[in-house]
Amino acid sequence: MAKETVFSNGQIVLLDQVMHGNVVVRDKLIREVDDGHTVTKTSIDLEGDYLLPGLIELHTDNLEKHLSPRPGVRWPTNEALLAHDSQIISAGITSALDALAVGDIRDDSARVQDLDEVATALDAAHRLNLFHADHYIHLRCEVSCNKLAEMLSPLVKKNMVRLLSVMDHTPGQRQFLDPEKYKIYYAHKWGMSRSEIEVFIEQQALQGNHLSAQNREFVSSYCRSHQIPLASHDDGTLKHVEEAVELGAKIAEFPTTMDAARAAHKFGLEVMVGTPNLVCGGSHSGNVSATEIANEQLVTILSSDYAPISLLHGIFLLARPNVGLSLARAVACATAAPAHAVGLNDRGKIAPELVADLVRVHILNNLPVIKGVWRNGERTA
Repeated sequence: MAKETVFSNGQIVLLDQVMHGNVVVRDKLIREVDDGHTVTKTSIDLEGDYLLPGLIELHTDNLEKHLSPRPGVRWPTNEALLAHDSQIISAGITSALDALAVGDIRDDSARVQDLDEVATALDAAHRLNLFHADHYIHLRCEVSCNKLAEMLSPLVKKNMVRLLSVMDHTPGQRQFLDPEKYKIYYAHKWGMSRSEIEVFIEQQALQGNHLSAQNREFVSSYCRSHQIPLASHDDGTLKHVEEAVELGAKIAEFPTTMDAARAAHKFGLEVMVGTPNLVCGGSHSGNVSATEIANEQLVTILSSDYAPISLLHGIFLLARPNVGLSLARAVACATAAPAHAVGLNDRGKIAPELVADLVRVHILNNLPVIKGVWRNGERTA
């Protein structure tokens, strides 16, 4: 006999409304959604809590914190993956694209040295069903890297790859249009003196200017030939957005200015903002506030970036009166929209015949609190 779970007496967040009702799950799928008020001995009484689709994350850097929990410490890869997975699922994220950097501004960085090992371990853990959440890979391609092509080619062949993005961290570009902010950030990150960072910036600018265009086209070509969606990263100007459109990008990740966000929306790109930016009330790099972008109704996708729990909190911040999105639309920014963007069409909504990835959320003094997470109809947190 097929296992059946009934979620009753909840505020069910659908694609276009919030409905008080029930959800019936059977054989890992959602089978029925109705507006009744049925509570039985075997049903899960939601007691008026919200029931959301499992959250879908397209760009999480959270794994890096587990691989390197302190400066100079390299945690074992498999242990780091499982710790990362536990944090992801407990945040209500049932599907995650782990962002792995292909290249970096320094050839000796941990991102470069660990790339193959981490990608291989992710693939193995996925095949062995070791994760609570469903994990995929997002390859972040650093276009100033002189080894990008040889690093990317073997990675794209992995079945877990669902998204590629192009990023450029050379001085005066994208995230750090202000060279002074670039100096401060990387001098602190790499422990460089003022004179060392000046030399480093000069070298980076020369290499980036030489390699950027050809690497962007290489990545774009790879996406077209392998039918993988492409995202641009940290667009700051109209020119950046036009370049992204020409390359075939479908997603604008973290636009750094209002002009770029407006342009991306105008060209039909999905506009992704970081929920840490929403939670903290602004960008840590001094760029445009995600709330400002949301106030103009430009946001279509949310990402937790480096703080998994911020994805849930960001949803409910978007639904507050000062921003004005309906809760259903805010939830879609972290469920239906990201699912559609990367072809995960069997999830992201509470609707019949879709995967039963679900999150129960209780509101306590305006704070959303997770009270249960289900993946494929089985409780995981």
